[in-house]
Amino acid sequence: MEEEEPTAIVVSCDNAWLVSWARDNRKVQVAMFNPYMKELQCLTDNGISHLNFVDYSKVNCSFDIEFVFFTSTSAFLCIFIIVVLSYKFAGQYIAPFYHIASGWLREALRVNNKHQYRYDVFVSYSSKDEHWVIEELLPSLEQRGPPFLRLCLHSRDFQLGQDIVENITDSIYASRRTLCLVSRNYLGSNWCSLEMQLATYRLQVEHRDILILVFLEMIPSRLLSSHHRLARLVKTRTYLDWPRDPEMHEAFWDRLWCKLSSNKTS
Repeated sequence: MEEEEPTAIVVSCDNAWLVSWARDNRKVQVAMFNPYMKELQCLTDNGISHLNFVDYSKVNCSFDIEFVFFTSTSAFLCIFIIVVLSYKFAGQYIAPFYHIASGWLREALRVNNKHQYRYDVFVSYSSKDEHWVIEELLPSLEQRGPPFLRLCLHSRDFQLGQDIVENITDSIYASRRTLCLVSRNYLGSNWCSLEMQLATYRLQVEHRDILILVFLEMIPSRLLSSHHRLARLVKTRTYLDWPRDPEMHEAFWDRLWCKLSSNKTS
C-alpha cells in the first residue's frame, strides 16, 4: 500500500485565525480525521515548508496582546519615572536652560548685532525697591547724556499678556547689559533669582561684560553665602555699593553711567 503524501495547503496569516477558532470555539466541535490538522503542511512561495499549519501560524502570525500590553505599560512606567525624577532633581534648571537656549538662538540668528538692541540696560530689581528705581535710578541714567541710556523695567516695558518668563528672557536679550540691584528684598524674590540666573547663563555663553551688580544695602556674609550664584559673582566680578553719604552720590552715578554707556554703539 502506497504511503500517502502529506497534504499541503496554501496559507497566509489571513487564515491563521482557523487555529485559534478550532481550539477555542466551545459552540462548535471541530474534528479532522484525515489529515489531522497538525499534519497539514504549508505551501509558501519557496515550495512546501517543513512547518506544519499550526507551527507556521504560531511562528509567523502570533500576536500576543498580553505581552504587548505588558511591554507598553512597562515602557510607559519607566518613562514616567524618569520624567518625575528628572523634574525633581533638575526641574529648577530645565525651564531656565530652555529659555536661555531660545534667547541665545535668537541672538545667534541676528544678521547684524549692531544697533539691534532695544534697550541699553535691563534692570533686575525687587518690586519693593521700585521707589528707589523711580526716584534715583531713572533720573540719573535715562535723563543723562549724550549718549542717553534706554532702561528696561518690568513695571513699564514688559509686554502685556505675554508669559512673564518669556518677558524676562526677551528683555534680557533685547538689552546690551543687565543691572542687578541687590538688596534683602532682591534675595527674597524668586523672580529676581530667575533673572539673575538667566543673566548669568548669558554671561557664561557670551563672555562679555554684560552683568553689573549694585548693592543697595549692606548684605551680611552669612546671608550672602546662602545664595551661591550671587556669592560666586561677588568673588569674580567688581560691583558697586550705593553710598549712604549723599555727597558721594554724584561720583556713584558718574561711575555707573560710564560703565553702562561704554561701547554703546557696539
